[in-house]
Amino acid sequence: MNQHTRLDTAVIPFIDVAAQRRRLGPLIDQAMARVLSHCQFIMGPEVEAFESALAAFCGASYAIGVSSGTDALMLALLALRIGPGDAVFCPSFTFCATAEAAALVHATPILVDVDATTFNMEPESLKRAIKTARELGLRPKVVIPVDLFGLPADYDAISTIAVAEHLAVIGDAAQSFGATYRERRVGTLAPVTITSFFPAKPLGCYGDGGAVLTDDDELAAVVKSLRVHGQGCDRYDNVRIGLAARLDTIQAAVLIEKLKIFPEEIEARERVARRYHAGLNDVAIVPRATEGYASVWAQYTIRLASGRRDGLAAALKRQGIPTAIYYPKPLHRQVAYRDCPIAEGGLAVSDALAEEVLSLPIHAYLDEATQDRIVDAVRSALRS
Repeated sequence: MNQHTRLDTAVIPFIDVAAQRRRLGPLIDQAMARVLSHCQFIMGPEVEAFESALAAFCGASYAIGVSSGTDALMLALLALRIGPGDAVFCPSFTFCATAEAAALVHATPILVDVDATTFNMEPESLKRAIKTARELGLRPKVVIPVDLFGLPADYDAISTIAVAEHLAVIGDAAQSFGATYRERRVGTLAPVTITSFFPAKPLGCYGDGGAVLTDDDELAAVVKSLRVHGQGCDRYDNVRIGLAARLDTIQAAVLIEKLKIFPEEIEARERVARRYHAGLNDVAIVPRATEGYASVWAQYTIRLASGRRDGLAAALKRQGIPTAIYYPKPLHRQVAYRDCPIAEGGLAVSDALAEEVLSLPIHAYLDEATQDRIVDAVRSALRS
């Protein structure tokens, strides 16, 4: 077997966390060693340092490090005093954590359809969902427009509805931190925003982690209390019921180093996305960030004509090219959420996307030769 053949059959990582590790290894090792030296593993100095850097990056007044993106959602809902009888509006075409957090605070998730082009919450479906909630005797309280695959939702349209209907808006930026919307960075698009630092995210740590971002002084103070069991003046003075939801010091140390190179990685992801666009736009429906939006490309997700996805995924797998389906079942088709109320008019787009989407490898270290191999394989399989 010659060298060229070996290259063309090597298995490609779907997200190459190891490539970033090779770049940052010594710096992260030193950062972690400093934590091991001072032994302040919980709420050590790196946590506050990272929070300051994160807030400065996105322009928010406060960044509060927490234990995961899911816990960040829980904390935001708890801080807003959401509970039984309250309706929380979530897209059906997303990961379960958004609706899960609402259910865990004993509110009722109302599932909303998404836009076929952006994959994000569809404002007209949100209006119909609010009507559904009222017909069920629920109080419309919160909308959580998830920024799917790295692209911000249409926050202006959703905020207009929210103001008219007296809804709080929580931006779920678990996949979009680093993106921009109409010259504003994610983290400032909603009164409160959450994000995740799961290792596969564009800005990921070496375990679980997340953050709550806000400009609201009072809300920030409540979230800081809630993440430490609802503490007051100290950890033995509990003024509210909270969680153990702190960001570990060692994860903050890792994230400090990763945040320093994050702008370069965002640019690299954009270059990869543009090359995918150029190579695939005539054989598949490719994702695009419309004018005024900039995606961070957490996933590069194409749409295929009905019945073609499984054949393409199988053909790519035979060539060592991984793919993923985000998401094979919208929330209203899953056992845990199938009894949740849905927006009047149904969730037809969510159902259709679940049958058509396929995500290709994308990360900041995907070199052009590997990307060309992926593009050529996709084109060949779809034309056969």
